[in-house]
This record gives sequence, structure tokens and C-alpha cells, in this order.
Amino acid sequence: MVKHNYKNLRVWQKSRAFVKDIYTLSANFPNDEKFGIVSQIRRATISISLNIAEGSGRSTDKDFRSFLHNAFGSCLEVKI
Repeated sequence: MVKHNYKNLRVWQKSRAFVKDIYTLSANFPNDEKFGIVSQIRRATISISLNIAEGSGRSTDKDFRSFLHNAFGSCLEVKI
């Protein structure tokens, strides 16, 4: 049972839009960056929404907060 409905969380919805934006922007990066910075920022961006979703299924609010903290760390990783 999911304790928090992540699909109703505005932060999760925004994170999904952020993924689309990053994929669009990074498509214009030089080809020699495809396996470097492009790969890293794409994985970090996807990690934001995945951590929110995974944390929503945890049994305690403390666990959920931990996953939100991880998602925030991924946000900082992408911040350029």
C-alpha cells in the first residue's frame, strides 16, 4: 500500500516535466559529451522523480523524508 500518493504531489509532477526539459536541452550538447555530462545529468534528473515515487511507498514518514532528501541531492547535482 502506498502511504503517499506521489502522483498527486506537485514536486513529483514538476520533476517529470524537468526530465523532459533536460532531455530536450541535453540533446543539443556536443556528441563527445553524450557519455559524460549528458549521461550524468539525465540519470540524476530521472533519479529525482524515482526517489519521490519510491519513498512514497515506505511505511514511515521518516523513510519518506529520507527519499525526499535523496531527490533533493539529485536536484543539486543537476544544478548548473
